[in-house]
Amino acid sequence: MQKIYYFTSESVTEGHPDKLCDYISDSILDEYLKQDSSSRVAVETFATKNKIVVSGEVTSKAEVNIELIVRNAIKEIGYGKEQFDINPDTCKVDVEIARQSPDIALGVNEGGAGDQGIMFGYATNETDNYMPFAINMAHKLSRKLSEVRRTKELEYLRPDGKTQVTVEYQNDVPKRIETVLISNQHEKDIDIKKIRNDIIEKVVKKVIPQEYIDRDTKIYVNPTGRFVIGGPLGDTGLTGRKIIVDTYGGYARHGGGAFSGKDASKVDRSATYMMRHIAKNVVANKYADKCELQVSYAIGMKEPMSIYINTFGTNKIPDKEIINIIKKNFDLTPMSIIKYLDLQKPIYKKTTNYGHFGKEDLNWEKIIEI
Repeated sequence: MQKIYYFTSESVTEGHPDKLCDYISDSILDEYLKQDSSSRVAVETFATKNKIVVSGEVTSKAEVNIELIVRNAIKEIGYGKEQFDINPDTCKVDVEIARQSPDIALGVNEGGAGDQGIMFGYATNETDNYMPFAINMAHKLSRKLSEVRRTKELEYLRPDGKTQVTVEYQNDVPKRIETVLISNQHEKDIDIKKIRNDIIEKVVKKVIPQEYIDRDTKIYVNPTGRFVIGGPLGDTGLTGRKIIVDTYGGYARHGGGAFSGKDASKVDRSATYMMRHIAKNVVANKYADKCELQVSYAIGMKEPMSIYINTFGTNKIPDKEIINIIKKNFDLTPMSIIKYLDLQKPIYKKTTNYGHFGKEDLNWEKIIEI
């Protein structure tokens, strides 16, 4: 009997207020690492109306002008009109940074995990980059929205936006797209019919493969009819509030820890990247069609407390053998992960938007023989 179900994932553009905060936090992290690769950084950003607040804990030899980084990050995203979103030249920037707790540093200095926690990684062979189809499509739509805005192909678009894609699966294989939903900020006095036609023609039809769209596919663009007020003026933003967008669009489990603004000594980030790397290679090496991995750590301890695997019945060899292959090929102590993935370099701004996974230029996305 054929099994049919629908699954939905969302993405956001780089100007979404939460993503603005993620980008600022990762920009600050990159600057610390650029000057001092051993920097310990845990930075949160909050955005509201015409104000940015940066707080957190940093231990570093670097001298960083955080206010300047904040203003430059806002400009890089493309904001500039405080009556509609946020102005990088006039917004208020508050900075409250303390040093990392010496209690936490005790364990990390000895190579242990900086906190307890659980981390997941996932991969599937349903796309070329081993990501779930729905989130892959949602990210591509968000990226395209930013592209046509930046190139001025659709010059009336503003930085804030969201996408959402519903996929129809038949026997666990994506067969068609049921719904595409796009909401993007725009300049005032632009006709909604023009916005809808332009986005369908220049974004949706350019991104979604034609074989997945049929006469029953529903496409909604700016369903309220108006999206002029955006960014932090329309909604507050906060670092780490888009963790499902950052990972697998809800298709796999999440340990709960956010990534942006954290250096690699935080296993929330580094171990999650490692779990994605291993899961992707389990699938790429054809040990399974799908793979979800979980690892757990205790603060101050080097070795993980547990490793769990779920191949959803798609494994070609027993799961126990796959675990043995993982243990044989990968050292999962925090310091070894950092060295293996080369995580002390200022690489994090490019991870912030359109997901932390599925980008072939990132070390944890490399395919190896195991």
